[in-house]
Amino acid sequence: MSERDVRTFCRVCEPACGLVATVREGELVKLAPDRAHPVTRGFACNKGLAGVEIHKDPDRLNFPVRRGEAGRGERVTWDAAVEQIGAQLRAIRESHGPNAAAMYIGNPTAFNTLAGPAMGAFGAQLGSKRTFSSGTQDCANKFAGSEAVFGSSTMHPIPDLQHTDFLLVFGANPRVSHGSFISIADPMKSLKDARKRGAKLYFVNPRETESAEPGETILIRPDTDLYLMAALLHELDRTDSLDREALATRGSHVAELLAFAARYPAERAARVTGVPADTVRRLARELAAARGASVHMSTGVNMGRQGTLAYWLLHMLSFATGNLDRRGGNILSVGFYPAARAAGRREFAQSFADTEYGRLRKGTLPGNLLADAILAKENPVRALVVVAGNPLLSIGGESRMREALGKLDLLVCIDLYKNATGEYAHWLLPSTDMFERADVNITGLGLQHEPWLQWSDAVVAPRGERREEWWIFARLSQALGFKSPLDSGPAPDVWGRIAHMLKSRGHSLDAVRASGEPLVFEPLTPGKFFAEQLQTADGKVDCCPPEFADALARAERIFAELEREGLGKLKLITRRDAYMHNSWYANVPAMKRGDRDRNRLYIHPDDARERELAEGAKARVANAHGAVELEVTHDGGLMRGVVALTHGWGNRGSTGMSFAARTPGVNANALLPSGLDSFEPLSSQAFMTGIPVEVEALA
Repeated sequence: MSERDVRTFCRVCEPACGLVATVREGELVKLAPDRAHPVTRGFACNKGLAGVEIHKDPDRLNFPVRRGEAGRGERVTWDAAVEQIGAQLRAIRESHGPNAAAMYIGNPTAFNTLAGPAMGAFGAQLGSKRTFSSGTQDCANKFAGSEAVFGSSTMHPIPDLQHTDFLLVFGANPRVSHGSFISIADPMKSLKDARKRGAKLYFVNPRETESAEPGETILIRPDTDLYLMAALLHELDRTDSLDREALATRGSHVAELLAFAARYPAERAARVTGVPADTVRRLARELAAARGASVHMSTGVNMGRQGTLAYWLLHMLSFATGNLDRRGGNILSVGFYPAARAAGRREFAQSFADTEYGRLRKGTLPGNLLADAILAKENPVRALVVVAGNPLLSIGGESRMREALGKLDLLVCIDLYKNATGEYAHWLLPSTDMFERADVNITGLGLQHEPWLQWSDAVVAPRGERREEWWIFARLSQALGFKSPLDSGPAPDVWGRIAHMLKSRGHSLDAVRASGEPLVFEPLTPGKFFAEQLQTADGKVDCCPPEFADALARAERIFAELEREGLGKLKLITRRDAYMHNSWYANVPAMKRGDRDRNRLYIHPDDARERELAEGAKARVANAHGAVELEVTHDGGLMRGVVALTHGWGNRGSTGMSFAARTPGVNANALLPSGLDSFEPLSSQAFMTGIPVEVEALA
């Protein structure tokens, strides 16, 4: 019996932890942490190790499937699938124009180096302006915020955890999610090590998270972080604790920044945030006194109504206190492609365009408008290609999305599974998983705490007739008469872009491939940001971009709304789960053992008592957007007035994921808004947290 170990890395989240795959007789049988990895050092989480279960799942798609009569799936060849899909797309475009076709791009494509360029090339030749992305349910605000402040959407200075004396984290739970927009293996070890050095750590969140152990939790009302940041900045200004020299010599529009912050002194901000004014003052004093202070925020803030403004003020808390590009503060990670910062350069004022939906940020459209585009009376989307996505469960307004998907003339899903969205598909095309394709860990570029690059060959050959996404789009391009990488032959060189990027650092991709070892670059190094890395036209940090004017006025309107509302209204947040990853781990039995076979509504015991909800009682959660019924569980770590529900569930009726269908849970996003008023205008980021709900006991 032949058996071998193959070094590879995980592609579930940003740290890309090193793994060792055991292959027996050509089959992947086991995954283990790579203890010899120079950066991830033997750390891997349960999600990464469960990748072997997804690889072997008997529910996986293994060959192209066409929906036949009575909705039954029929196996077809790749040649037939490509030819027929191409013909249908061509007919729709010719009859209704290029915008009758659209694409939806899911989260896993970000961890697939070749998928993005392939989708981009196909979409450009398709000629449609209707490309939607799950990024607008995740982090679109961060790209907009950095572009506005630093001149490039790819510049995201990260905390220097090894040296910081003070860390303030908003809306993150690294123990569960392992960090976002900071790529670091075993983040909890780094946080605990910082604490041992004497660093002060604070976690701002509506609940006491699993990550709070090394530090202190500052409980806050959901969707109000912007006002706490403004209050902190104003307190630092009021106590003359800002770096006036840095502001004067390296910043522009400084007076406008400070004027905005002055609207929200600690006492006023407390009326909507629930954070006492004395706590704001204490945080400001400690931040100012630290030799190196760092800040970070994640999806818990991104998903609010003002994620771009919050990211702007996060950058300002770093820059205005002199902690940007300082040891122990926030430092830009370079990685294997220094020119990435320039690749994201764009004048923020030029980042918007007039569209059929009004003035929107250029690029992918808000996912929350997908149903609108399909159901439109004029020029609707008639054909949709979904890549590694599940918009039915990941976008707000499930009932409306079901209606929309049912009206499509053509729905093509390229995925590992026939997921909930795939139930509506006319065509299902099987894609490879991370162990069936070659790759590099590109996702962490510019975000790595310890920059490194690793090449991984395919660990095993693809099962059945699974194919890589780049190949699928190359074949579809040929069927439509577009340019295709396959025009040059069946085995084109598709790695030229990565080779070029790596060459800029004096390295060869061929050498990295041959070595089998991760390539480690220099650690976070301050001192170059303002002279070499900043991308604004005037070479200064824009402290209050003029294009924010409408958003700043909107911020005051939202504040007034929250103030009138008071602190008693129940608000729904998403609860991260160490055993669920969006919706694509829903079919793994090991992740749903015992009482993890469903999601529950977490509610503070006092809020439960007021509604006569005992532990384990059934409740109805409802608002104007939808309703779900589920069990409740009491959580004293929640702030009063906050309820939490894990997302990624709701697979009732998902015949292509049998275990998920038996343990469906409820879809949290059924309670979320969709449509024109459901996303932030500056970035198209969806409003997904701090959602008003009513909770009542079921008889």
